Amino acid sequence: MKAFITGITGQDGFYLSKLLLQKGYEVHGIVRRNSSINTSRIDPLIAEYSDSKKLNLYYSDLMDSSSLNNLIKRINPDEIYNLAAQSHVAVSFQNPYYSAISANAGIISILEAIKNEEKDIKFYQASSSEMYGGKEKVVLNEDSVFMPKSPYAASKVFSHNLTQIYRESYGLFGVNGILFNHESPHRGETFVTRKITRAVGRIYHGLQDKLTLGNLDASRDWGFAGDYVKGMYMMMQQDKPSDWVLATGETHTVREFLIQAFKYVDIDWEKYIQTSEKYFRPNEVEYLLGDATKANKILGWKPETSFNQLVELMVKEDLVLAEREKVLIENNLLKPTWENPTK
Repeated sequence: MKAFITGITGQDGFYLSKLLLQKGYEVHGIVRRNSSINTSRIDPLIAEYSDSKKLNLYYSDLMDSSSLNNLIKRINPDEIYNLAAQSHVAVSFQNPYYSAISANAGIISILEAIKNEEKDIKFYQASSSEMYGGKEKVVLNEDSVFMPKSPYAASKVFSHNLTQIYRESYGLFGVNGILFNHESPHRGETFVTRKITRAVGRIYHGLQDKLTLGNLDASRDWGFAGDYVKGMYMMMQQDKPSDWVLATGETHTVREFLIQAFKYVDIDWEKYIQTSEKYFRPNEVEYLLGDATKANKILGWKPETSFNQLVELMVKEDLVLAEREKVLIENNLLKPTWENPTK
């Protein structure tokens, strides 16, 4: 089996590639050609699998339809997972044009390429719980109404709807995975969960004085990314395509995440946390809680990692990273670039 993954260098790309490679897949992915290529997340996979030609990377871009079409013809994949996007909600307000164009141009190119191939290629679209808007405190499932509150969410709704349109119009095997927030030690450091656990590690090792955050009362359904990519794979093994919600069925505030993270190192979080309007979104999503009953019953998918286990996993990893940073600083090999480093 061959899988083609856009967004292979991201958090989900790493966990999905690892899972598929372990299952014997031949994995192909694209990276953007920049002055510096960041493959740090998947470097261990490259070291283990690239010599066997099981993991293959190509220079391409979602906005380059010709390149995408040529790659799909060349690779001839059985499955395509579209994970690539500008994935930070706050950034989508600062750069709405790029957030919309990069995501939407890419999915049009991929769906058109699949439509024109003789081979039946299965397609996975990474949808998002942000599409719901989180205006009311209700449990959300596949039938809930989308009310996007950011350019990021609006672009996700477009891609979600387009996948359904191609599925219904051309008989494509296209699935939408509506994944609620899923985190890990490989989460980008500008996302609030990772921002917190990185700060916990640095504060514990005396490298940081304060952490500034936005809305501490925003509530999210947080799970572990490693569990969620298993759900992606399960969706693609079904006989008929559909749309699926993956969620834990629990919601926790940013404040609760803070408390649990600092509790692990026995530090009073209130001494180190400050808030700023700078980090509040122009249109805040206050509450998200998902219902994965359909995935539970039909796919047999359930989250394996609890909220407390997730927080512990992330803090433990970031304690190790902070300890390494401390050694480098003490040997004048690193200058702190993070917020409020200790003097």
